[in-house]
Amino acid sequence: MTKHWTPLAITWLTLAIAGLALSTLFNSLSVLQARNFFADWVGSGPAVTSLTVDLLVVAIAGSILVIVEARRLGMRRAWLYLAVSGVTAFAFGFPLFLAMRERHLVAARAAESSRELDL
Repeated sequence: MTKHWTPLAITWLTLAIAGLALSTLFNSLSVLQARNFFADWVGSGPAVTSLTVDLLVVAIAGSILVIVEARRLGMRRAWLYLAVSGVTAFAFGFPLFLAMRERHLVAARAAESSRELDL
């Protein structure tokens, strides 16, 4: 396996792949059935609207976390995770960010350990 792929990073990546596959499946079904995708979010009853609002708030909070955490860790191009979320699904972009974040943290720890050994 490639360097820096910890079990946690693989878990996040697995969730990202599941989010991409399942979101693509149901988005495709919506298109094939000629459904009004956005109207279904809020027009299918209070339970669906509640779930929509719940997930929307989580997606906004997660998007803020992606930007803030990427800046804190020095990860570049964090906006790409949000862009890919807009094109695919946040269920893909957010776990993908978490997988890359874990790899970044492991690489930083490895670099720090090698610097300490050099001293």
